[in-house]
Amino acid sequence: MTRKLALLLAFVMLAIVAWGVFFEAGSTSIIINGHELAGPFNGAIGASGLIISLIALFCAAIFLLFVFAGIGIFILGGFIVAGLILAGLSFPFLLVFLFPLAIVWGFIALTRKAGK
Repeated sequence: MTRKLALLLAFVMLAIVAWGVFFEAGSTSIIINGHELAGPFNGAIGASGLIISLIALFCAAIFLLFVFAGIGIFILGGFIVAGLILAGLSFPFLLVFLFPLAIVWGFIALTRKAGK
């Protein structure tokens, strides 16, 4: 599924580049030494700008994916800590049961790591 999606996205990006090079007249003009750039070199420069902008947007999307995932982990951790504090304040008599459960949980976690 992921491979098919990656191929589809690559095809879409190539279609966007082809559209930008061959079909888009655009309102952007490149002027060098007072003369407007014309001919096949104009399309090559336009396509390179389009490719660079697509790569930059792709990198920004990956960066934001990791940033939002990291922020989400911190928010989720904050909710868990707040829930534990509220549960501890609501049911203080259950604290006696949490210490032995924490010891058993830690022992199981250590033995699982040693077994791998």
